Amino acid sequence: MKVSREESEAYFRSRPWSSRIGAWASHQSSVLPDRSALEDRFAELAHRWPEGSDVPVPDFWGGLRVVPDSVEFWQGRPDRLHDRLRFSRELAPVGDPGEHPGAWVLERLAP
Repeated sequence: MKVSREESEAYFRSRPWSSRIGAWASHQSSVLPDRSALEDRFAELAHRWPEGSDVPVPDFWGGLRVVPDSVEFWQGRPDRLHDRLRFSRELAPVGDPGEHPGAWVLERLAP
């Protein structure tokens, strides 16, 4: 779910100066000719908005809220006796509109 513009802006402003410049410098997932292209863009923007200045929030920048129902961690071990741990949400209390999901439950799974 996409978060509101207000929440995105508040988070952007909480980030360190270099991360805010980096957000402008990197058009995420676009192809770069080489590392220097990214570093040159960062330097250009750092000159435009020196440390301590107000770096505006890019129009293209925002956030998504990911709310998992379960998360699994896997660690390889010899003889394929891998460790698998799953954290799953319990069902929310009856009558709860979903704003307060249930507690996390830990289960060990067979590899």
